[in-house]
Amino acid sequence: MSSPTPTNLLIMGAGPAGAATALRLSFLGIPCTLLDKSDFPRDKVCGDALSGKVPTLLNRLDPAIMDRFRAHYSPTDVWGIRFFPPSGKLIELPFKIGYERIPDQAPGYVSKRMDFDNFLLEECRRRPDIDLQLNTEISQFEKTDTGYTVTARDGRRWSCRLLIDGTGAQSKFSRHEARQEVDHDHYAAAVRAYYRGVTGFHPDNFIELHFLKEYNPGYFWIFPLPNGEANVGLGMRSDIVKRRKVNLRKELDKIVASPAFRERFAGAEQIDPTVGYGLPLGSKERILSGDNYLLIGDAGHLIDPLTGEGIGNGVYSGFIAAELAEKCLAENRFDAAYLRAYDVRIERVLRTELRLSYRLQQIMQWTWLTNLLTGIVAANPKVIEVLCRMYTDFELRKQLVRPTFWWKLFRAKTGKAPAVTVSGTDQP
Repeated sequence: MSSPTPTNLLIMGAGPAGAATALRLSFLGIPCTLLDKSDFPRDKVCGDALSGKVPTLLNRLDPAIMDRFRAHYSPTDVWGIRFFPPSGKLIELPFKIGYERIPDQAPGYVSKRMDFDNFLLEECRRRPDIDLQLNTEISQFEKTDTGYTVTARDGRRWSCRLLIDGTGAQSKFSRHEARQEVDHDHYAAAVRAYYRGVTGFHPDNFIELHFLKEYNPGYFWIFPLPNGEANVGLGMRSDIVKRRKVNLRKELDKIVASPAFRERFAGAEQIDPTVGYGLPLGSKERILSGDNYLLIGDAGHLIDPLTGEGIGNGVYSGFIAAELAEKCLAENRFDAAYLRAYDVRIERVLRTELRLSYRLQQIMQWTWLTNLLTGIVAANPKVIEVLCRMYTDFELRKQLVRPTFWWKLFRAKTGKAPAVTVSGTDQP
């Protein structure tokens, strides 16, 4: 057997989390090795939505990086969310109050993962200190005194001091080495299909979340894509799917053909087969580090339990991992105690948000309560303004799970209480 190729930092998985880690390391002047079992471009089953975290973080690397992305792939610029509670009463929430639609300043995008992931790999290829190895499936991990040795199916081997796992929801390392078990109470199942010709979108490309009573907790989504296409899907928590014996593929077809959506899909055609995937949700507390390893993105169960969004959290976790790796090299420390700093920062910038989303998910399991609260919102434009500000103001968003916040709104709506004060702004 040949001797392993030495590298300080080895990243497994070249999806958004892994590629973002490699790019952040490169911009810090630190070389790394990036492996992936696939060639690119390749499809990845996903909702395809890029939250505001993605352009914000990538622009920190290079202010021109999103310009290159828009120039090469023309993603759909997204300016808000259309939220349909079980009652069907539409609530439209722009991401920015009083926005002017300028595509290169959009707060979010929708882009097929085949395009976005390939773009990130193109950016990695631009960096000479990223050793990119595609078509490389890892078959074995071996813990050593100084780190890990990994072996590919073709016999190639690498030794590293820090192994960063970004191989996604089905990560073998996360399951077998880091002992991150699948908990179906904190896991979701989803199906996705691409359509062409769906009508009825908001003129500014608001993504749509339909919380249908029959599929609660979960939602049906319609996201606008370039070239008149749409990403259409249905997701539910895995334990609910199992308990109710739900066939998500059949239910997706049923929803599309239902009276509520028949007109919008009347002239549409499905342009690829319906495919399913799993989402490891970030609603359970986990330790994502250990001696000589870090878990990023889906391998670290960092998907938002309310929205199902994982790309932004994957990119963010990759940046955090890269910045800690810089310190590890400087201090020559790769032990579990030192790497716990990763979990501390994940707690500060991501875990608190994930915990809040989980609480909101639990609240929304009560259909009558969701309809009551969204009815209050729909009848009050100033409350909608507060909710729009919550997209970028996390402290403000925390109030959504406080009963007193909604009680004051209800009392104010019925004229039984004074205006509600939120972060210094008076709201009726």
